[in-house]
Amino acid sequence: MVDQGGEFWRYLSQNQKDLIIEGQYLISDIIKDDALHFKDYSFLVFPFAKAYEGFLKQLFRDIGFISRLDYISDHLRLGKLMSPELINRLGDRSLYQKIETAADKALADEIWNTWKTGRNQIFHYFPHNLKAIGFSEAEEIVNQITRVMKTAFERLRLAQTVKKLERYV
Repeated sequence: MVDQGGEFWRYLSQNQKDLIIEGQYLISDIIKDDALHFKDYSFLVFPFAKAYEGFLKQLFRDIGFISRLDYISDHLRLGKLMSPELINRLGDRSLYQKIETAADKALADEIWNTWKTGRNQIFHYFPHNLKAIGFSEAEEIVNQITRVMKTAFERLRLAQTVKKLERYV
């Protein structure tokens, strides 16, 4: 779960913190006693996936990957901009390419794969493929989301700081 101290926690918006706290409450205080059984525990991932989206938008705005107008837009398609399959089509708007350039391909893949696993595959409904997950898989996805958030925060903010310092050398 997320440590509620340190620079990463202070960076999160209050809405993101609330989503994480509420998600942790669902997992540890509501579900852990095993009183109820569900066919699908995707609902445990929802608050974390929503916090992940907000966090990425905030981080990308703060490090200059998206504009303030993109950040506040109701039409920004973050998943589309992060897709490695659309690098050529998006050109300099590709967030995947920006992450890869600022850090490396491994981080770009990690952020993208977490998006797919923790958001796209959880939120979407396909009659031929209902992606129902068990409690332990929900916990794994939640841990993946929070780990990648911390890693992205540390690595992309550090990369941005190094880039700024290189201008003065």
